[in-house]
Amino acid sequence: MTTLASGTDTLTRDALTVLQPGFTGTTAPDWLLRRLGQGLASVGLFGRNIASPEQLAALTAQLRAERDDVLVAIDEEGGDVTRLEVRTGSSFPGNHALGAVDDEALTREVAAELGRRLAACGVNLNWAPSADVNANPDNPVIGVRSFGADPGLVARHTAAYVTGLQSAGVAACTKHFPGHGDTAVDSHHAVPRIDVDPSVLAERDLAPFHAAIAAGTQAVMSAHILVPALDPGRPATLSRRILTELLRGELGYEGLIVTDGMEMQAISGTYGIERGSVLAVAAGADAICVGGGLADDETVRRLRDALVDAVRTGALPEERLADAAGRVRRLARWTASAVPAGAAASAGSDVGLRAARRALRVSGAASAGALTEAPFVASFTPVANIAVGDETPWGVAAELGRLLPGTETGSFTGAGAGPEALAAAGKRRIVAVVRDEHRHPWMAAALDTLLEARPDTVVVEMGVPRAEPRGALYLATHGAARVCGRAAAEALAGG
Repeated sequence: MTTLASGTDTLTRDALTVLQPGFTGTTAPDWLLRRLGQGLASVGLFGRNIASPEQLAALTAQLRAERDDVLVAIDEEGGDVTRLEVRTGSSFPGNHALGAVDDEALTREVAAELGRRLAACGVNLNWAPSADVNANPDNPVIGVRSFGADPGLVARHTAAYVTGLQSAGVAACTKHFPGHGDTAVDSHHAVPRIDVDPSVLAERDLAPFHAAIAAGTQAVMSAHILVPALDPGRPATLSRRILTELLRGELGYEGLIVTDGMEMQAISGTYGIERGSVLAVAAGADAICVGGGLADDETVRRLRDALVDAVRTGALPEERLADAAGRVRRLARWTASAVPAGAAASAGSDVGLRAARRALRVSGAASAGALTEAPFVASFTPVANIAVGDETPWGVAAELGRLLPGTETGSFTGAGAGPEALAAAGKRRIVAVVRDEHRHPWMAAALDTLLEARPDTVVVEMGVPRAEPRGALYLATHGAARVCGRAAAEALAGG
């Protein structure tokens, strides 16, 4: 491959324009500022880049001092997937909680407030919402990130979320096209496959994307999934049939198409990120998201050179690269001209907590009553998927400790989790906190052990509540955001 200088010719600038790289640190490195001057038009932010709202605002101001129309993107779904509040847990419940409430006005209000907080920090593109229909209960990567399993409900709330977010002047990026809900494999690790008829895809998976497009979503993110009914040879991110013929042609979508992270093993482990990026742009993608794990100048240089070389060798039409770069610039113009509706961000807004309280479902014997003494909270902790990460705290212990001082807690996992939790609890009443019990046999076995020995155990499910409710009291929060934990703690402590 030809190694290029840092030139500013049109081809090189277009190649830089379609990249959405990340970086490390809480200030912009010199290499990133230099690339912005050379044509780079987008930057992706992750939890590693954020220490506080004030620091984030200073960082985005630093980027805009170099390029005033830069797209600053973030993966801020609220709920379990948060970057703004990666170290504390989100002030907003995620999609599954909003779907459980099923109040479209509330979903719009939550998304608008989240958008206002992003805009106040200088972020103008959010890789959200997830429009995936949670058709496979064993899905290891979507779960509570989905509004639910009903296509109509998911479609309505996807449209409401897009409308709310964009009312704050922040572009929505609806994902993961053509739908990641019916998968049993995490595309961070391998290529998931969805084997269903085209009619099922049309009625189930594509319905929320139709709704998002009708609501005016400014961007759509592709999924690294193989859907043989649409394209038996290539995953959606690299498929012209899916991105150009289906999304652009049949669905009539004209906005920006962004890839999911190209460093994910579904692409990098199969095609390599350079070839994968070329194939993605050729297929119809306009922006190459890379940087979740690869966040350096060398990655940007390699991808820029791969795109330029592909044009020069005829593997990528120059007009396609120019069209992709033009769509990136068009979105940048939209963000610059978008006029936010309503008031500025309010740190005191409690819409997230109100939504979490409404999403809470409590069942069990009325005689079990609220906790009157500080309990022992046993958190049964599964391995976090990469989208969520393991930095963000979850559970009810911190909030219960605030309401019932003296609350103790422990985290348990694996075959011995139940006996270990029993031993640690002593004589205290046990609050067992689980996350997707139905997907983890060891977790179900741990609850069996606790409930046999201590029938007064309270069970709090903070994932998808698919398992049969059990325990003296059973609470389903529909997500593990901080506000979901607070809503559950309030119910347990009696107010």
